[in-house]
Amino acid sequence: MQVKPTDKPCLIVVRLKRWERKECKPNSLPVLHKMHVKAGDTVKVIAGCDKGKIGEITKVFRHNSTVMVKDINLKTKHVKKREEEEQGQIIKIEAPIHSSNVMLYSKEMEVASRVGHKVLDDGTRVRYLIKTGEIIDSAENWKKLKEANRQEKTEVATAA
Repeated sequence: MQVKPTDKPCLIVVRLKRWERKECKPNSLPVLHKMHVKAGDTVKVIAGCDKGKIGEITKVFRHNSTVMVKDINLKTKHVKKREEEEQGQIIKIEAPIHSSNVMLYSKEMEVASRVGHKVLDDGTRVRYLIKTGEIIDSAENWKKLKEANRQEKTEVATAA
């Protein structure tokens, strides 16, 4: 029995530059990297021009191991006018930062720490901060995060 190689193009949601090529699995899906941070985590930037700043992760890109942190790594974008009465403007937008340049941060103890994994007595697998022992993936934290996302969506819907 002979196996045919698949020559399908790699289907990727994020728009890539012409010179960028993504690693693909045999089923033509992109390779997604495991990351130590998730959306909603509080992190401290440990490298780059924003070193020492603290923010919350808003979005995670697993295909290239980058994250968007609120109000960190701001870039200047020049926007042209679209209509005659409208003016062109210069705006600040958040750019992604590599996940290796951020470290989980404890607001209570005010210390950055690596992440560890452990299984609780009830069988749930959670992440915790190694220096402080603080559990990150508690059910209360997830409920708060989900409620905040719902409120943002309703605010955007009412504004539009």
